[in-house]
Amino acid sequence: MSQTVTLRVEKSFTAISPDSWSQLSGTRRGGDTPYNPFLSHAYLSSLEDSGSATAKTGWLGHHLLMEDADGRLIGAVPGYLKNHSQGEYVFDHGWADAFERAGGAYYPKLQCAIPFTPATGPRLLVREGDDPESLRQTLAAGLAEVTRQLGISSAHVTFLRESELPAFEEAGFLHRMDQQFHFINDGYENHEAFLARLSSSKRKNLRKERRAAIENGIEIDWLTGKDLTEAIWDQFFAFYMDTGSRKWGKPYLTRAFYSLIGERMADDILLVMARRDGRYVAGAINFIGEEALFGRHWGCIEDHPFLHFEVCYHQAIDFALAKGLKRVEAGAQGEHKLARGYLPVTTHSAHYIAHPGLRRAIGDYLKRERREVEYAGEYLTEHSPFRKGERQEDD
Repeated sequence: MSQTVTLRVEKSFTAISPDSWSQLSGTRRGGDTPYNPFLSHAYLSSLEDSGSATAKTGWLGHHLLMEDADGRLIGAVPGYLKNHSQGEYVFDHGWADAFERAGGAYYPKLQCAIPFTPATGPRLLVREGDDPESLRQTLAAGLAEVTRQLGISSAHVTFLRESELPAFEEAGFLHRMDQQFHFINDGYENHEAFLARLSSSKRKNLRKERRAAIENGIEIDWLTGKDLTEAIWDQFFAFYMDTGSRKWGKPYLTRAFYSLIGERMADDILLVMARRDGRYVAGAINFIGEEALFGRHWGCIEDHPFLHFEVCYHQAIDFALAKGLKRVEAGAQGEHKLARGYLPVTTHSAHYIAHPGLRRAIGDYLKRERREVEYAGEYLTEHSPFRKGERQEDD
């Protein structure tokens, strides 16, 4: 790389200029890389300012910044120094247990990700218009160097774009694959046009499911922008706490987080809310990207058959089709999504393991795991609800 650059670690995201951050790939609409709301300064600063992702919760900011000779921000990797593996959705608990049984110290580790957010997006953020490949290679090598200088076990970059893998592999990172289920908009005019591509039995089942979800007097509202009042956030947070407490034991996000994103990025948020007898009883939060709708979490205070599927999956498809979005990413895991038109899509992560013995063991494991993920994806695609000859592929 011809220009002189400086790499440094910034522990406070709010110390980073919003204007400088908005020049990096994927952080603003209309750029070279489609806008990803989770990479926005509004989202990341809200996680920190709300107390959701801080040193106290085990997410100590460790953001790698790259600046040119004039001090201009030209590259970055959002990162956190962590003493646990919660809220990541790419599971390495087995690696930690094995290393610590052998006498090593797995924690702290460097986690380069969006906290609590299993959504694919750029991780090697570079200023648009500069030499992107060279800058990405420098950032990836810089992460490995930071890991060595800190004397920690590892650095983990999760839910990155496949196109970023060469830069990480050149820097000595190991490649891991996993799987999610995404709805791909194949130019459907509406939900019925999508259903027409399914086998007759699957089509019949989904229509029946959607009717059953609202037969107890349920009505569905889409709320975004100015609709997102503090009263609405109070109601949604009650859903989140009720369901999150049962699912995780202790939900990750604070009430203040929702107020902040409602203030800073309301037009990027869609709440799908279910109303019965004049009050909301369930809801799901989604974030609106330039090309995709990202489903995050849901909650409820009343249980109704199939309501989860309607609020989280069917309504998300309806919204994506209405807005012309290319896909719906409905979060981590969940083979039950397959029957509802969400197809298996491979996700990627990269892992720098400093200890040679641990690196060899994990490298061998990942070779086997990649084969298993590939096989599972092929099997699930063959058993999708689409008619033969109507298989979809993500572009």
